[in-house]
Amino acid sequence: MDSSIVALKREKRILLENYLNENLPRYETTFMENEDAVYALDLDGHFLQINPACEKILGIQVDQIGEITFQKLVPVDDLHRVFQNFHEAFEGKVQNHDYKIAKGGHQVYLNVTTLPIVVNDEVVGIYGIAKDITALKERNAKNRKEQEIHKLLTENSLDIIVKTDLDGHFLYISPSCEQILGYKPEELITQNKFSYVHYHDKKRAIKNLNDVISKGENGRATFRMKKKDGIYIWVETLFKPVRDPDSDDIIEVISVIRDITERKISEDEVRKREETYRNLVENSPDAVILASGNEIMFINDTGVHLLGACTKEAILQKSLMDIIHPDFHDIASKRINMGKDSQEFVEYKLIRLDGSEVDVEMKGITTIYQNHPVKHIIIRDITERKKTQELLLNSEKLSVAGQLAAGIAHEVRNPLTAIKGFLQLMQSELNTHTTYFDIIESEMNRIELILTELLVLSKPQDLKFEMKDIAVIIEHVKALIDTNAIMKNIVINTYYECENLMIRCDENQLKQVFINLLKNSIEAMPDGGKITIEVINHGKDKVKILFKDTGSGIPKELLKKIGQPFFTTKENGTGLGIMVSKQIIENHHGTMHIWSDPHGTIIEIILPVK
Repeated sequence: MDSSIVALKREKRILLENYLNENLPRYETTFMENEDAVYALDLDGHFLQINPACEKILGIQVDQIGEITFQKLVPVDDLHRVFQNFHEAFEGKVQNHDYKIAKGGHQVYLNVTTLPIVVNDEVVGIYGIAKDITALKERNAKNRKEQEIHKLLTENSLDIIVKTDLDGHFLYISPSCEQILGYKPEELITQNKFSYVHYHDKKRAIKNLNDVISKGENGRATFRMKKKDGIYIWVETLFKPVRDPDSDDIIEVISVIRDITERKISEDEVRKREETYRNLVENSPDAVILASGNEIMFINDTGVHLLGACTKEAILQKSLMDIIHPDFHDIASKRINMGKDSQEFVEYKLIRLDGSEVDVEMKGITTIYQNHPVKHIIIRDITERKKTQELLLNSEKLSVAGQLAAGIAHEVRNPLTAIKGFLQLMQSELNTHTTYFDIIESEMNRIELILTELLVLSKPQDLKFEMKDIAVIIEHVKALIDTNAIMKNIVINTYYECENLMIRCDENQLKQVFINLLKNSIEAMPDGGKITIEVINHGKDKVKILFKDTGSGIPKELLKKIGQPFFTTKENGTGLGIMVSKQIIENHHGTMHIWSDPHGTIIEIILPVK
């Protein structure tokens, strides 16, 4: 190196050292207590003066002053910048640059400000102030990375990512907005998000946003948004509040908007199918039970009514075996354990909640309920069908009995008439053994009565319909029967809900029915009692006539047989009286029913009113 340059540098170094020694006392406190590294360098970059922070920030010890240069701290690839900055500082320029230096085996980032030291109008050295910005650099790098990731996600997301202020105005909209809504982001910026929400959903969407802001929690909402072409689509929006890092106040809301139109349509279709299925099941005329094994999962209203319950819960608390009659438990258990669908209906007997029994037919098929396989059991009440079958059977029996009765009556009546006539002739000539003749005549009259009833059964007599007051007919019959009733300590009371109730009827045949019923009641009360006859309006065009007695009643097992041909509980009965009475009532387009218990019997007759 040229000796003149060396001498010049030595001269300037002496000036620098004198300057530092003279001026240090004036700023010693600031210099020594500064948190940033403060140092002085000569023209070759040697450290001549350092504060305590240099040891922490630059890793330089006090005993290294004069031995180490700033250049040694800087990596080789950054030396050209150091020399460039020194050169500019020597020209009197103030510099500020970032450097990275090696410290303890790892890199530290510094923000360095360099100021020229001027003595006698000449630059003799450099002041340096170094701030450790490693944490800031790392944080900025992390933020840039996050921003890049965020940008990558938002710009390439299939969902719309938006940022709005607290009133719902767009601050940022991701590019996917154009694909989903048809708008470019710049078309919507400064617009209000809720301007594009369907008016039926707007209040709910605004409320969801306000809840997010007031509670400071994430939210979710589903509503319809209008596309650029005017079509509305269903979207699902996730709201996330953004807080100010300093005040912790919510300042913005980020929303992720996803098009769920296809999913919504699918859900609506599934819901409609489920509603249709439920409506079909709920309104089915047959009872329907969904069962998992022996557990009842669901029952429709028809089933609730069939089993005599007030609520569905009353049935859901029970098992299948609780409602199936014990006689059918074996077959029910086998079918449950087999798990196969029934190909046809099978007859069962169920027990209602009141303990009564009901005849049904059941069929089970596999279905899905609440995502689990269950049995869809169809239960059909066949009580009326059985009654109809029984009536048809009785009708067939009655028809056969009628035909047989007609033949018997005609075959027997002719010789009976001749015998009766000759018997009367013989009786007029023979006065002995009159008792025998009386017995024979009584029995022949009985035979004639049976034949007459048989003829009524086989071929109803020609009816002579006339308008008659039902109360008058009943009072005539009561007058005929009263004497016999009083003798047996029986009181007959009548009750009429209305007067002058006219019906179109054959008076004699109705009297025959009423007489038969009153005689039966009297015979059912050998120790006396009470008979009540009630005439009540039944709807607009019918009258109900009730015959009530206080007898011992008819046993349940015999009640079903009452009215069958030749079935009687009386010692001298024919078993045809009730059957003939029913036939007469039916010929008058009416109905007749019998109820009985240990406290008495009630016979109900319903006839049309003119």
